[in-house]
Amino acid sequence: MRFPFAVPVMVIGTLLVLLGIGQLTWWAPPATVTVAVPADAPSGPVTVIDAGAKEADAEDIDITVESEGAFTLAVGRASDVDAWVGEAAHLTITGVGENELQTEFAEGEDTVPNPSGADLWTSEETAEGTLTHRWLDPGEGEWSILIAADGEAPAPTAISVTSPNDTATPWAVPLIILGALLLVLGIALLFVRPRRSRREAVAAGTRAHTRQQNRRRNNGHSFAVHTVRPWSVLGLAAVLGLSGTAVSAASETESAPPVESAAPAEGTSGEQYPVILDSQLDRILASVATAVTEADAAADATLLESRVADAAATLRSANYSVRSTADEVPAPTPVAADPVLTTMIPTGSDWPRTVVALTQGDANPVPQALVLVQEDPRSNYRLTSSIQMLPGTTFPTAGSPEGLSELAADAGEELVASPEDAVAAIADYLTSPDGGNAATFEPNSFADAITSFQSDVVADAGNDSAEITFTHEPVAEYTKAISTGDGGAMVFGYLDHTYSSIPEGPGDSIALEGTVYETLTGEESTEDGIDVRYGEAVMMYVPAAGSDQKITVIGAAQQLLSAELR
Repeated sequence: MRFPFAVPVMVIGTLLVLLGIGQLTWWAPPATVTVAVPADAPSGPVTVIDAGAKEADAEDIDITVESEGAFTLAVGRASDVDAWVGEAAHLTITGVGENELQTEFAEGEDTVPNPSGADLWTSEETAEGTLTHRWLDPGEGEWSILIAADGEAPAPTAISVTSPNDTATPWAVPLIILGALLLVLGIALLFVRPRRSRREAVAAGTRAHTRQQNRRRNNGHSFAVHTVRPWSVLGLAAVLGLSGTAVSAASETESAPPVESAAPAEGTSGEQYPVILDSQLDRILASVATAVTEADAAADATLLESRVADAAATLRSANYSVRSTADEVPAPTPVAADPVLTTMIPTGSDWPRTVVALTQGDANPVPQALVLVQEDPRSNYRLTSSIQMLPGTTFPTAGSPEGLSELAADAGEELVASPEDAVAAIADYLTSPDGGNAATFEPNSFADAITSFQSDVVADAGNDSAEITFTHEPVAEYTKAISTGDGGAMVFGYLDHTYSSIPEGPGDSIALEGTVYETLTGEESTEDGIDVRYGEAVMMYVPAAGSDQKITVIGAAQQLLSAELR
């Protein structure tokens, strides 16, 4: 009779093989898991998917949004998204639960501005119906997703997150190997005789001895009989099975070393990042340049309002107005979005935010510094200054973003002069060239041109009968400053320059004939006098406190604003 355990061993081996194969095929877990916002979740004008709903460094998470109408999905820094939402009512997806997305709802304002097109977002998509978005972080730090309709209608809440599932089946291969070994063992047992009892063995031995003696008598030959112990085969199979398991375990240990505790992600401890990415800046500059180009072509100051403010708006609007009367006044210098030669992008999470881009387009003879300011999270950046660099000057190397920060106008402890004092000093120097502030500045072509013009006007014999004054007054609210990373600062200021000419006595007059002032006033002369106003934008480098270097005027722009008779 064959070994009685052969068939059961083979059956068990077959079952184990099928079980292992099943774990790899028809019983294998799904490749992805999808969980959704609960159907009864409340809604507000904004829905936010918080950074907590995404594992760090995960790159294959898909967000699906379903809506009956149009909506916008925007990606931004987590702190920026929170700032934009502000006090608005909103649903926040805070994490991924076992069966549904975890959410929180905050009561608040019922409406928000339409978020579409906001400069705060690193990217955005607009869709109607269904949208699937692959959630990828644009850079270091924490990022969130904002979803809204038009700011008045409720934001979509039919949102699901699909992420990779844990498809590991660690027992599948061991089961297949163990089952195969049992199958081999069962087959081997089919060819092995079962062990006999002692009595049967003695009787069998006697009979064998008798047959052997008979053979010897008959043939003169002898044969040896060897028995195979079935448990030795089982022992060998067990050794093979254990060895396979040990090799598998050793292999897993070598390929998957113990995981050390993960270090905290950068930015989780309050680390600050540049207020905008390079891709955002490119998009903002393109939008600003387009708005300025359209306004310049139409000479329409209303077209500037969305993207231009402060000194830049004042100078350009004045140019349109003056050119409508005086054709000889040149058009303003075009604003170029590219190429970008260098940038100054501070870090921080507060507003207003100021960034600077140095560009030089084909129509620009020299590089120009474009100063962009975002007043609050829901506002877009606007151009506040557009200043051409002076010949022979060098724009300071900004260094890494970590070394840049926006400075208050009165922040002067670490500089040779505060930003507002530096602007006031250049205004005083231009008003009184012989005053003490002349020694404050490095020689520069802007100051030379202004002071030379003023001296020539006063020295002109034709002006002997006129009282002539020149004043340059700083406009404090237009002053902006950014640290340069070397302890100094770039300061951008604006001066209101007035040139007044008043006849000294009765019968005296000021001749205007043949000048742009005649075109603007419509008079050839005046006995009452005239006030001519210019706007002057300046860009200066202010050294760090303790430096022997003087303040350097790097760039300037001047525009005739008006000419009015007294």
